[in-house]
Amino acid sequence: MPRRDIRVTEDEERAPLRKALRELRERTHAPSAFPTAAQAEAERAARRRPRLPAYDATGLPLFTLDPPGVRELGRALHLTRRPGGGYRVHYAVADIAAFVTPGGALDAEAHRRAVTVHYPDTRVPLLPLVLCEDAASLLPDHDRPALLWELDLAADGSVVRADLRRALVRSHARLDHAGAQRAIDTGTAEEPLVLLREAGLLRRELERALGGVSLNAPVQEVVRRDDRYLLEYRTPPPTQEWSARLALMTGTAAAGLMLASGTGVLRTLPSLPGDGPLATLRHTARALGVNWPDTLPYPAMLRALAPSHPQHAAFLQRCTGLLHRAGYTVFDRERPTRRPRPADPVHAAVAAPYAHCTAPLRRLADRYALELCLAAASGAEAPEWVRSALDGLPGEMAAGAARAEEAERGCAALVEAAVLRDRIGEIFDAHVVDVVPSRPTAGTVHLRDPAVRGHIEGDGDGPPLPLGHRMRVRLIEAAPGRAEIWFAPA
Repeated sequence: MPRRDIRVTEDEERAPLRKALRELRERTHAPSAFPTAAQAEAERAARRRPRLPAYDATGLPLFTLDPPGVRELGRALHLTRRPGGGYRVHYAVADIAAFVTPGGALDAEAHRRAVTVHYPDTRVPLLPLVLCEDAASLLPDHDRPALLWELDLAADGSVVRADLRRALVRSHARLDHAGAQRAIDTGTAEEPLVLLREAGLLRRELERALGGVSLNAPVQEVVRRDDRYLLEYRTPPPTQEWSARLALMTGTAAAGLMLASGTGVLRTLPSLPGDGPLATLRHTARALGVNWPDTLPYPAMLRALAPSHPQHAAFLQRCTGLLHRAGYTVFDRERPTRRPRPADPVHAAVAAPYAHCTAPLRRLADRYALELCLAAASGAEAPEWVRSALDGLPGEMAAGAARAEEAERGCAALVEAAVLRDRIGEIFDAHVVDVVPSRPTAGTVHLRDPAVRGHIEGDGDGPPLPLGHRMRVRLIEAAPGRAEIWFAPA
């Protein structure tokens, strides 16, 4: 699911916002450490030599593409041209099943967590760091067990063949997005990066033709200057979008394999957001000064935005919450009554069947999807430990997603309260983006600068809030970690 990416730039541990974020994790009972048995199991798995695949692909010049300093490297790739036209993409994914024993203490804890939960200053990982940042990570110049996709693309970027096998791989280069983008822009990039751009742009056009929706949301940074917090936005380099499109492409290939085999776990979204959520988003666009003509559909609207524009960036951040309705659907040809094949397996935002299968270091479901794809690609039966876990997987992933969404909402509220904490009593121009149906004098307002929103409560006997229109409001409450943002009519 799309995630609102917020970063805190202050380094001091005692800084007010960092302190409030720590308190948020305590209030929401975010796990701070792994159970002793699970941590010990992870350390034993990291020390011993994992099960190594027979297929040696260490000569394939794979590279990773991640932010600088990140040690959790779960994916590596390589691209070449195919004779006669098109591309061949090798996409290696860390093999967590080589380290985690089904039914063990570590496996149980992974099922309890389900996902890595991100905060602006840290993250609560799915797996112990000794695995996700070391033994299982695709660090450069280390041999690692992996699931290796081999995807053949036609000249228009469509996938014409997909294969998956276990392989021993080695990352030959660790690249970051900014450096890779500079090499492409200056003409010094090696062929795999040039092909990443070509394939990424082709995949963008295919999505547009199908009517899919992708969010190229910027990173929201909270900057502390002169003891005040400011919101700034950092536009990710195009390489980040192109690599994300290859991940989406791999997910659609995985869904195809599982649907053909009759057993799988899909990421599903029945439809794009309806009139209610879109109406609120239209009001938000008006509040931020973003032009959204009534006749322009939501997917086309997103493509028209420029993430480098501050108001467009703020609007794209708000859009990340619209696709949180996506879930997981499991099906099994051996148990068609309990796990029937979905009648409509298409993920509305992708405009195709889709599966999560490229981030097993951060999502539990990916480990199971990869095992099912591996069985489908080889014509073998899926392992029983995979099939037996399918019934509980959607619920576990939904619980993990709920925790991640709660953290995201809490972090956004903290950040926005921090920006306004020294401006109590000031009057702002705002737009009303939502009204409580049972209390028309209560709702939500959105400011343009700074791009924050908060609750508003008027006199119960006063006029109703002017939904979708501007009004003057006075800030009466903004205390990071203690109270949400509240306004009153000015």
